[in-house]
Amino acid sequence: MDDKKRRLRTDYPFFLTSRTRWSDNDQYGHVNNAIHYHLFDAIVNTYLIEQCGMDPMKSEHIGLVVSSFCEFFSPVAFPDVLDLGLRVTRLGTSSVTYEVGVFKSKASFQERNEVSDMVCAVGGYTHVFVESASRRSTPMNGVLRSNLMKLAEQTPAPAISKL
Repeated sequence: MDDKKRRLRTDYPFFLTSRTRWSDNDQYGHVNNAIHYHLFDAIVNTYLIEQCGMDPMKSEHIGLVVSSFCEFFSPVAFPDVLDLGLRVTRLGTSSVTYEVGVFKSKASFQERNEVSDMVCAVGGYTHVFVESASRRSTPMNGVLRSNLMKLAEQTPAPAISKL
């Protein structure tokens, strides 16, 4: 069985830093579960745009979400700064499954004199790439596939991007 709770930062080759907002908190005082899916969308699409050259408004091919998941291990809340890690767990001909690890940023802990590398949540989704106009499944092009392959190789030198 895959124990997602044991994920480490080094399991993810690409990172995006995101600051939580006051409005992200729910009535229980932590970031609402629906916000996690916004974060997943942000890191995946940042990678597709910055590293794969995709333009969601102009690309001939787009990725449609066909399934998603999330497991929560510890709460995050405003004003936490989060480090989102991205990797690919499955790469098919026209589909890709992403996994996102949500970690509290080391900057958040320094402010409180705490230290932790424990993952707070692990989630993600599967994209099937389709032609923009017809919505028919299509194989990934070489640039997209080769850049997604980099996320599947588990290289421990994370790139950092800011949100």
